Amino acid sequence: MDQKEVKLTPEFVAKSFLAGGVAGMCAKTTVAPLDRIKILLQAQSIHYKDLGVVSGLQKIVQQESVLALYKGNGAQMVRIFPYGALQFTSFEVFKKLLPRLKVSGLSKESHSMKFVAGSMAGLVSVTATFPLDTIRARLAFQVAGETKYKGIIHAAKVIFKTEGGVSGLYRGLVPTLIGIIPYAGLSFYCFELLKVLVLKHCSWARTPESSGEVQLTVPAKLLCGGLAGAFAQTASYPLDVARRRMQLGQFDGGMMKVLVSTYKEDGVVRGLFRGMSINYVRAIPMTAVSFSVYEMTKQMLGLQTGVKIST
Repeated sequence: MDQKEVKLTPEFVAKSFLAGGVAGMCAKTTVAPLDRIKILLQAQSIHYKDLGVVSGLQKIVQQESVLALYKGNGAQMVRIFPYGALQFTSFEVFKKLLPRLKVSGLSKESHSMKFVAGSMAGLVSVTATFPLDTIRARLAFQVAGETKYKGIIHAAKVIFKTEGGVSGLYRGLVPTLIGIIPYAGLSFYCFELLKVLVLKHCSWARTPESSGEVQLTVPAKLLCGGLAGAFAQTASYPLDVARRRMQLGQFDGGMMKVLVSTYKEDGVVRGLFRGMSINYVRAIPMTAVSFSVYEMTKQMLGLQTGVKIST
């Protein structure tokens, strides 16, 4: 199964950047209410500590409003467009550059190369947009009657002034970078692998193109993206919990101290994997929408997404 070589031109990079940004915004907006309750459960807000996903969402609507389900989503959109754009564009760039190193296991058709490219893309996008993620987490963690931050800019100023300047905005970066390596790497690896397998073995998943290539149908895109997201999120979830608790200022120590303290206080299920049920509920549609919208936007912009099946 072959994929036509596409040159790394400014037009290709610009179109990939736009497609990635649009994909990220669509994906995050789809699961914004679940993202908010996930943060409240992970960080164990006193108002939601003993609630589940459904009851937590109901309480947000009852005590605040329906729009409160999207609290922090404005900051999320400001962050997610450059995040998605940088992640997908970096993946495309690394996918073309890594094979040139002539390193074993990093050939053009190697799926291990796609894991490395995905991991590196995750590192680039997270580092560039991390302060906005910290701000978004703080805004989402607020509940009615306990408003500390009035908006994105105000939150940035308060964190900068009271928590050590730039370091306050980057609190929790280390576990995030460590967590993004398996998460982003496995997301891209699994999607690319599943895409090839499904196209090769499932005739219902193929849409033929005039060029003789085939591409995934929309349901098949959603299926491959959802499975990729579920697997990747499971592998990196404890590090995501540590990152959130550090971002929200609940611990002063490093990543290992947060992980150990969380484990000692609440154990594995109610500590390190707290909120995991909602993580599955949000990870599957989010990743499914992300990869699907990215591929569809690329197609609309005239970029190649199909592959040739060897006969």
